[in-house]
Amino acid sequence: MHRLRDRTRGGISHAACGRKPGNRRRPVRWRSGSRHAADQQADRSRWLVRLRIAFSKHGKIRFTSHRDVARIWERALRRTNLPVAYSEGFTPRPKLSFGLALSTGHESEGEYLDVDLDPEQGADLDLAGLTTHLSAQLPVGMTATGVVVVDRRMPSLQQAVTSCTWQIDVRDVDESTAQAAIDAALAADELMITRERKGKEVTDDIRPLVFGLAVDQPIENGVRLIAELGTQPRAVRVTELLSALDPPLAEPLRNEPRVLRVHQWITTDDGERHDPMSVAAAASAPVGVA
Repeated sequence: MHRLRDRTRGGISHAACGRKPGNRRRPVRWRSGSRHAADQQADRSRWLVRLRIAFSKHGKIRFTSHRDVARIWERALRRTNLPVAYSEGFTPRPKLSFGLALSTGHESEGEYLDVDLDPEQGADLDLAGLTTHLSAQLPVGMTATGVVVVDRRMPSLQQAVTSCTWQIDVRDVDESTAQAAIDAALAADELMITRERKGKEVTDDIRPLVFGLAVDQPIENGVRLIAELGTQPRAVRVTELLSALDPPLAEPLRNEPRVLRVHQWITTDDGERHDPMSVAAAASAPVGVA
């Protein structure tokens, strides 16, 4: 009580010792501690092990969205007891990074995701048989086809992939009609399409991103095409390509094509194409199904 009375007589300035709150000569200890924690986290991330997993998607599972596929993989990795690294914060999430999103309804033989592993447990991980264990935890139609260790300094899959090869089955179109439309498209200087971007319709020329287009073979009541389409700066969708041909080879709700992504390609500095598994620096050989 005597001390409180003395502070009352001294006034407000005396109570604050002549300084305003926050006027300190050195930072508070918890701030330096947080910097230390950030440095520790940066050091941990420097030594993280990253895996690149290849998988396929066939059958009815093709109707699952990209977000659903991400949830499927989170569950499969958890059930496999793989030591996946998690993000910091109030809602930690597994550190997964997927490649280019596959449109709902399309199948694929070449899908990829990168998985960061906990540095304390992932360094001694045995990859033998991992594809088998992963496939056992995936739903029917999804199969893990390979695993490699990749250099974490490599760019992300979405940045690195430059083109995709597509197999397109178009119904109610004969081979001569398809070939004529393809010849006209490849001879044209531009192929204009209309897209919606940020709520507005814009017109883009996709001809520079059509690297290849050909009739592969006739199929029952239709024709099979092979196309290689660029992904940078904005990926060309198969439906956009077919609608840009004259005449259009597919129309919504009439003869929707059956689409299979065969490959994703990364073009290196020497101009050569490589798949995302073989181009991985400091990688082991892909682990096949044991």
